[in-house]
Amino acid sequence: MEMVMSVRSRREYVGTQRFRYRNGSREAKRQILDEGCRMFGMHRKSLIRAFGRDGRGSGGRSGRPRRYEAAALVGPLKTIWLASEQPCGRRLRALLPVWLPFYEKHHGALNPQVRAQLLSACASTLDRLLKATRARARKGLGTTRSLRRLEGQIPIRTNFRDVSGPGTFEADTVAHCGQTTAGAFVYSLTMTDIWSGWTENAAIWNKNARQLRSRLTEIETTLPFDLEAFDSDNGSEFINYELLRHFHNRADKVNFTRSRSGHKNDQAHVEQKQFTHVRHLLGYDRLDDRRLVPLIHDLYRNDWRALQNFFLPTMQLLSKTRIGAHIQRHHGPPRTPYQRLLACPKVSDQAKDQLRLTFADLDPFDLKQKIETKLRAIFRMARLSHKSTTQRSLQKGATQTPLAA
Repeated sequence: MEMVMSVRSRREYVGTQRFRYRNGSREAKRQILDEGCRMFGMHRKSLIRAFGRDGRGSGGRSGRPRRYEAAALVGPLKTIWLASEQPCGRRLRALLPVWLPFYEKHHGALNPQVRAQLLSACASTLDRLLKATRARARKGLGTTRSLRRLEGQIPIRTNFRDVSGPGTFEADTVAHCGQTTAGAFVYSLTMTDIWSGWTENAAIWNKNARQLRSRLTEIETTLPFDLEAFDSDNGSEFINYELLRHFHNRADKVNFTRSRSGHKNDQAHVEQKQFTHVRHLLGYDRLDDRRLVPLIHDLYRNDWRALQNFFLPTMQLLSKTRIGAHIQRHHGPPRTPYQRLLACPKVSDQAKDQLRLTFADLDPFDLKQKIETKLRAIFRMARLSHKSTTQRSLQKGATQTPLAA
């Protein structure tokens, strides 16, 4: 019969038997372990670890000694993590060699030991150091409505296995409607290149087809490669004659396709960017002031575009292996869209030289500061607009209230 004794008694027993255990024969050790298991109900491995300690008490940390000084690393690591839009550990590890020189330029030189530890830390260590500062996000409302009379003219595409270079885009929009889809409000257009991860954003007002076409033309003129295919969902902002003519009535015809209705995984690439490039930046509040469109569009087309495409690495799925009921996904090393384009033989040397010149003039911390300044102006205008709208509603309600008899 096992005897469950107090922690204090267990420590006293281990302290008195440690010398006997360490210097005893194999048979003596077996007897001591059997006795300890019966007395305390402990596992044999737990007793072996207790007898193997140096005798200064069991309150210390077991296992290997700590390699990284968390107090010294968390400061610079958190600064870089927040400025780089809070990436996961694998992506953070890939961007640290690029970001550290810019960090030292803005915040002073790091201790050589701290710098070496930041560069040598694995992804799991970086995630552990940042665990206390992470937060969860919520979901927004969807506004996709199909224009069925045109669906037959736009073929369905469900996969991109034949994509071998840049130029094939998935596109979608995000509605900044808050908790209701009534009325007019700002939409964000997101376009993601399947092969490289290069992402473009733009702001439009209320699913305006002509404005969307104008934004697409603007984006296409700044791309470092040619637009070859365009895949969208079944929303009316895409399934319309304006966009159909835009892609088909041109010398360099673009392959215009759409996803299946109700199958969000058909557009997995751009759906992922909807959070990282739009919701993470602007949140879920309602933006129903038309004056916000040029401000948001300027933010997207300049600072946000440069930060995401030149300094923030992404991971790409290479293959999937099914083992029973589980699927193992194999990803490539994290790289920025800029790095992927430089390594692509299908991108012209002239475009690569232009990309290098653009990258040489950028500083991620300067970009982050500009983004924060523009965001403050956007949210300030949104708050003032919401306040004035609320006041008008209250005044209108007061004037329409009948007087008491």
